[in-house]
Amino acid sequence: MLFLSRRALITPLVACLCLLGVSLIQFPQLQTLLRSKQDISLDVLEREINAESVRLNFLKRMPSFGYDNLIANWVYLGYAQYFGDEEARAKTGYRLSPEYFEIVLEQDPRFLAAYLSLSTSASMYAGMPERSIEIMEKGLQSLSPWVPQRSYYVWRYKGIDELLFLGDTKAAQESFATAAEWASNFSDDESQSIAASSRQTSIFLSQNPDSKTAQISAWVMVLNNQVDDKTRARAISEIEALGGKVTITPEGNRISFPEQE
Repeated sequence: MLFLSRRALITPLVACLCLLGVSLIQFPQLQTLLRSKQDISLDVLEREINAESVRLNFLKRMPSFGYDNLIANWVYLGYAQYFGDEEARAKTGYRLSPEYFEIVLEQDPRFLAAYLSLSTSASMYAGMPERSIEIMEKGLQSLSPWVPQRSYYVWRYKGIDELLFLGDTKAAQESFATAAEWASNFSDDESQSIAASSRQTSIFLSQNPDSKTAQISAWVMVLNNQVDDKTRARAISEIEALGGKVTITPEGNRISFPEQE
């Protein structure tokens, strides 16, 4: 009993010390982020990125001591800080984005909101859709139609990446079909709407693998997600480039599709 009680005390203590150590490693980066990036040279920013990469690699190897969700949330906050620093990202890019999500979704694969951020940052900004899909596929192994709620969205994010960024129509068709299957288990309006639209997209892709209409529909899904202004502008631009038209109204976005293919 004495041994167990000591172990119960030592384990969280070691975990806290590890987190404290990583926090101290991160502190210089936090201080730098408080300064304007306009006066910081690219060399300095690259050194910061390299230091952050080392920190993330350490976190990948560090045992969680049962604090999986705590670590996931903490790293996700670090990602939000990294992604939101637009001045620095304009100079160095977003190449660390998937590194954050490897940790976040390894520690908490049921962190649903993280999958949307992964798709946006890794596929759209970092230009690494393969990494994004790889991380999603690993996380999906820990999900089911019922856990967490609305887990069918992950299949939709995966299908969007496969269709828009890899051009893999067959894989996208299968992802949307699975999203429809998972969503159909629920009777609420949102789930039934997702099931119907995902099923329709899957069938359409099977019949029209090179369809611009299907691509526009996928960009509409991106547009309707809770995304940042830059992603929203990219989605509208892509829709219009494909021949569609977006009209913003107080009731929401109205999409006009080109003539039937």
